[in-house]
Amino acid sequence: MSIEFNQCGKIAVVTINNPPVNALSHHIRQGLVEAITRINEDEDIEGVIITGEGRIFIGGADIKEFGKPPHEPHLPDVINFIESCRVPTLAAINGAALGGGLEVALGCRYRIGSESAKTGLPEVNLGLIPGAGGTQRLPRLIGATKAAKMIATGKPLNAKQALEVGILDTVFTENLLENAQLFLTNIINSNQDRTALCDVTSLPFPDPKGFEALGKTVKARARGQLSPLKALEAVEAAQNLPFKKGLKREREIFAICMESDQRAGLIHSFFAQRQVGKIPGLENSNTRNIETVTILGAGTMGIGIAIAFLDGGYTVQIFDINQDALEKALTRISKTYEGSIKKGRISESQMQERLSRLSAIQEMVSAANSDLIIEAATENMDIKKSIFHELDSLAKSDCILASNTSYLDINILARETKRPSNVIGMHFFSPANIMKLLEVVRTDTVSDEVLNTVMKTGKSIGKICVLSGVCDGFIGNRILKSYRKQADFMIEDGAMPQDVDRVMRKFGLAMGPFQVSDLAGIDIGWHTRRREDATRRETERYVDIADKLYDLGRLGQKTGAGYYLYEKGNRTPLEDKLVEEIILDASKRNGITRREFSDEEILNRITFAMVNEGAKILEEGIALRALDIDMVFVHGYGFPAYRGGPMFYADQIGAKMIYDGILNFAKDDPDSWKPSELLKTLAKTEGKFADL
Repeated sequence: MSIEFNQCGKIAVVTINNPPVNALSHHIRQGLVEAITRINEDEDIEGVIITGEGRIFIGGADIKEFGKPPHEPHLPDVINFIESCRVPTLAAINGAALGGGLEVALGCRYRIGSESAKTGLPEVNLGLIPGAGGTQRLPRLIGATKAAKMIATGKPLNAKQALEVGILDTVFTENLLENAQLFLTNIINSNQDRTALCDVTSLPFPDPKGFEALGKTVKARARGQLSPLKALEAVEAAQNLPFKKGLKREREIFAICMESDQRAGLIHSFFAQRQVGKIPGLENSNTRNIETVTILGAGTMGIGIAIAFLDGGYTVQIFDINQDALEKALTRISKTYEGSIKKGRISESQMQERLSRLSAIQEMVSAANSDLIIEAATENMDIKKSIFHELDSLAKSDCILASNTSYLDINILARETKRPSNVIGMHFFSPANIMKLLEVVRTDTVSDEVLNTVMKTGKSIGKICVLSGVCDGFIGNRILKSYRKQADFMIEDGAMPQDVDRVMRKFGLAMGPFQVSDLAGIDIGWHTRRREDATRRETERYVDIADKLYDLGRLGQKTGAGYYLYEKGNRTPLEDKLVEEIILDASKRNGITRREFSDEEILNRITFAMVNEGAKILEEGIALRALDIDMVFVHGYGFPAYRGGPMFYADQIGAKMIYDGILNFAKDDPDSWKPSELLKTLAKTEGKFADL
């Protein structure tokens, strides 16, 4: 299927039919050129409507063509040809018009939409800018500031928003194609065609101060990402240059983005996100029907998990042995939805429908008819063992029993039951209703059917599901522990928390490791370390700075003080002399002569520790592929997507550089710097993690 050409009286209707998303594949571009050529040659045709088959107008470029040599006609030329059409052109946007899809619509003189229309230029999310005139035409339609905001953020607009800013001329609630014909007929009869955007010489709604302020905001939020800043450059060209010169500048900037490592990282993230949920061997496995989900534990995590499943359309029960906690959980869930209404994310009726599927249960036995039970109790093995033992006696035989544990051995929990094939790990990240990552932890005994069911159930509630084997901390927290240890060593040896955090933010992380500790709560790490006390080797280096903060009641943002100070109602970290004194005292007590750390060494100690532990995880089969580790860190730990994830980053700079760096660090600290055999092999063979 490609381009369908129909004629209704004097109006030609060109329909793009390239399922599933009507992508601008080579044959679609060629078909559009042929259709416009036919219209230009047929004097009986007085107008043309371009629309999409199904629920999508044009979803953008064809991802199958990514990385391949482009074939003529190129999209910029196609749009220029549409724009030069001798008759009035109308884009009837029946659904998503994204990327090149919106650029095609901008090449038309008029644009109308259905209520489901969505318009956007999301190229920055792939490390690019629009490359077919989007940065030049959109500012000529809605003004530079509004256009720059759309392009630099990549966020699409719904039909109502697109109408308000002026992308759409009107929106129809039904019969889009019929109304498009009437709309275009009126234009033809009025004999007053609109000026093409390429001929607009003065941009509407000038707002230099607004554009300058937007630039500062974009730069702050980009955290080192190139494409949003380059998008601003391109829109600025639309303000300063004639259209043709602006197009040339757009292509120059587009080429710079195409050649950047960031573009490679974002493309990797794009495809890895689609690949990560595909588990070899599960393609033909059965799944179970999940309708009712029970959450055991009404704390912050339990509440977030409950909201995630309510949003996904499931019937949800929540239980806690503390009645007061249970009542507070119901209140918090309601208030969360009320907040979503105020922000325009859901309607009142949607909130009521979701809350109608929520209930609190007073006894665990009421979970007997659940299809999935998720334990989100405190991180204590004895408590969790007791819960699973009880669940085994009350849950129906095909019920899946899952634990949300962050660290503990789920194989032990499975052995507490007579149904070990039905026990699995579902490690959500807080806040569970917002964070995209879900580590699905495969026990030694879980069935393929249960595993497949949980992977698909996670996807149904909007999660990016990554499969992990059982080990302490699974994929994410195990790697976190390894690089957090290096961060602690560095502040005891001579750096300060703000030094480490600054370097990692500059690298692209949303927060540095010490800011993350303050956000999560220093008590969380304290309890983890106490769990490890019994097995910690006497010769192992241990930094007690965080313990000192805990003893002082400095638990992070929730107490207004941790590694940093926080003013009431403000999460901006402020440096604290007391913390500096605690750190200097720790160095002195342990006989450490403090030294300077360069930014490069700080970065390498953190990232090399990530990669080395990731390599060990691959060696042990805890993660199936390097991309699984990448997706855990991009979606769960704030690793910049434009760097692709820690393992992709390792491939970019080379395993040998990392291996040699680790050997160098090991000269002073052989105990904590032990390179993995896999990393050693890749260093010697110039191999890549992606090729494993």
